[in-house]
Amino acid sequence: MKRLLFTLLLLFLGSSQAAVEVAGVTFSEREKIGASEGVLNGAGVRNKLFFTVYAVALYLPEKRTTSAEALSIKGAKRLHVVTLRDVSAEQLADALVKGIEHNAVDNELEPLSARVAELRAAMLSLKEVPKGSTIMIDWLPESGTLLLFNDKPVGKNIAGEDFYRAVLKVWLGEHPAQDNLKDAMLGRPQ
Repeated sequence: MKRLLFTLLLLFLGSSQAAVEVAGVTFSEREKIGASEGVLNGAGVRNKLFFTVYAVALYLPEKRTTSAEALSIKGAKRLHVVTLRDVSAEQLADALVKGIEHNAVDNELEPLSARVAELRAAMLSLKEVPKGSTIMIDWLPESGTLLLFNDKPVGKNIAGEDFYRAVLKVWLGEHPAQDNLKDAMLGRPQ
């Protein structure tokens, strides 16, 4: 009987770590990213002024606690965003482009400019992004950056791991969208 109770306790504890809830959004511990699987590195909420805008989770091949490690780790990666309010595609696209520009160093931005424009155009094609929408930005080593809106591909894959690193820097760079969100996505205690 004790062994059965111990086994049930372990199952319960294991299942309680199977997902993370952030602002009412549940992110699973693991997600399939292309042909690979990513592990939840961390998740948090983006606030702007008095509004909660979205919940976001970072999936990596293995957990990492520093920006440098998360940016340099090889393998499939995912940014999983769930909107917490209605927003326009233009608002999201502009914020993403501004974040990329704000975190670029030295001459990083010039070689990225055409690809940033591709991502912006793909996002603008969405028009409106209602509350509860899911946006995933995946790095697939075999094919590039893939944008998914409610599980459907948008635009074409964008080449270059340097480009995906620039996108990740919006949240993990020296000038992140929000400092405590950066810490949350890196799995740091808050």
